[in-house]
Amino acid sequence: MIHQYKLGGYNIVLDVCSGSVHAVDEVAYDIISIFEACPKDEVIAKISEKYSGREDISRADIEECYEQVNELKIKGKLFAPDTFERMAGKLKEKTSGVVKALCLHIAHTCNLNCSYCFASQGKYHGERAVMSFEVGKRALDFLVENSGARHNLEVDFFGGEPLMNFDVVKRLVAYARSIEKEKNKNFRFTLTTNGVLIDDDVIDFANREMSNVVLSLDGRKEIHDRFRVDYAGNGSFDKIVPKFQRLVKARGGKNYYMRGTFTHANPDFLEDIKTMLDLGFTELSMEPVVCAPGDPAELTASDRAIVAEQYEKLAELMLERERQGKPFTFYHYMIDLTGGPCIYKRISGCGSGTEYMAVTPWGDLYPCHQFVGDEKFRLGDVWGGVDNPECQKSFFDCNVYARKECKDCWARLYCSGGCAANAYHATGSVRGIYEPGCELFRKRMECAIMIAIARALGDNK
Repeated sequence: MIHQYKLGGYNIVLDVCSGSVHAVDEVAYDIISIFEACPKDEVIAKISEKYSGREDISRADIEECYEQVNELKIKGKLFAPDTFERMAGKLKEKTSGVVKALCLHIAHTCNLNCSYCFASQGKYHGERAVMSFEVGKRALDFLVENSGARHNLEVDFFGGEPLMNFDVVKRLVAYARSIEKEKNKNFRFTLTTNGVLIDDDVIDFANREMSNVVLSLDGRKEIHDRFRVDYAGNGSFDKIVPKFQRLVKARGGKNYYMRGTFTHANPDFLEDIKTMLDLGFTELSMEPVVCAPGDPAELTASDRAIVAEQYEKLAELMLERERQGKPFTFYHYMIDLTGGPCIYKRISGCGSGTEYMAVTPWGDLYPCHQFVGDEKFRLGDVWGGVDNPECQKSFFDCNVYARKECKDCWARLYCSGGCAANAYHATGSVRGIYEPGCELFRKRMECAIMIAIARALGDNK
């Protein structure tokens, strides 16, 4: 499968199944577009007719270009066949029963009242609660016991707002550190916070123990304060930004992400990115809202068209800032065209429910944080392990080839089938797709590949 598009002044050709990316001239771009649909003589005739008025392009040039395209096909760098379907599920078979990461819902409560919150203001459509040290300790033991030979284990302190249970966070980290050497494990912790409770103690602890810190900021003050309000309806921007700035400065500007959400209120989210840059933040992520159809925050079709344009302008801004010596990172544009995940990982799909699970304050296991509170997705608990094998199998079987819509999508080996939770909430099946999300993902990938080409060619300098 071939995907062709033009962006940033480049004619880009992606060979989906080999992973080869080509920046080509117009003649090669046009030849590739009809190479497999027409015999050689017809291709050369059509391209010669198109460029008949160009003195700088002769028939001989076109014939030579055709042969170069054909050579790339012979080498497997163009029109490579898809031979991966038989591998689908192999990685999950190999790692079956091995858990490498937990999302600890340390607090099912929050000090903000964000209307677009997928977690129903942090309580996940249930009772407000915080995780006890005993439950958290058992969760860490469960992770160690089920991690097989894996050395590196990931734990995300999540909520609600995890800093509302900060003492337990600290005790759990101390416990994990105390067993690392004995168990031959290395814990890597992440903290996701809205910032309201950040103080010097939090900053010192996070910088000492957290591999990454995710900070919730939606960008412009008027946008952020539209949704991210306290229970009195007051915006949180002025309260949290100085705290975020102190924390990031203390971390040396590394190992953090400003994580924002854009909605119907701000499809022009690039302005929010610029606000974050003006505030001194350079590790950025902005996510499209995922909500029920008809929700006031929902991105409409016209909104998504604006967002697509914003993604292109964001790519241009990134390259321009790199030329100025002021680079920044955008999470969704991080792509490695020369390495990256192996093919088994690319086709296996999300590890939710298999190698990754969420733990509620009561110790219940769910496939990921977006399924918490939906009883039919309860996998078990941290004491007895998984006791709902049928549910787990639905995630085990969920790979890029299990979704019929993915088979003809050029981006499938980059998204690996997408988010099972978004698919379920959109279609009622974890093997469905969330088409609005797919649309935006494809645009992000086009932009990310264009940026990689510009950097490879030195056009960012």
